[in-house]
Amino acid sequence: MAETPWSAGIDGVTLWLRLTPKGGRDAIDGVETMADGKTVLKARVRAAPEDGRANAALIELIAKALAAPKKSVTIRSGETSRVKKLFIAGDPATTIDALVRLAPNNG
Repeated sequence: MAETPWSAGIDGVTLWLRLTPKGGRDAIDGVETMADGKTVLKARVRAAPEDGRANAALIELIAKALAAPKKSVTIRSGETSRVKKLFIAGDPATTIDALVRLAPNNG
């Protein structure tokens, strides 16, 4: 089984993600292993990385894709970086099931 870009905790899921701002559309583009060996979920948003707009669009995209409330998705680290660590609060099993459907080539 390949490395996954997420890990389950007691109260939610930690997700490593690489964001492409100004990506032409809001979409999740599957899983990628970066040069340093870290596995990430790839996402793109139309918003520019100014005044937190790309991060806000990312939170909206992830919440919608996982059918989770926006308030349950938070950026734990990497707010000004392309590679971000997100936390999705809630039932880990439900969230991981949704992530596996988003990235069927992994998990």
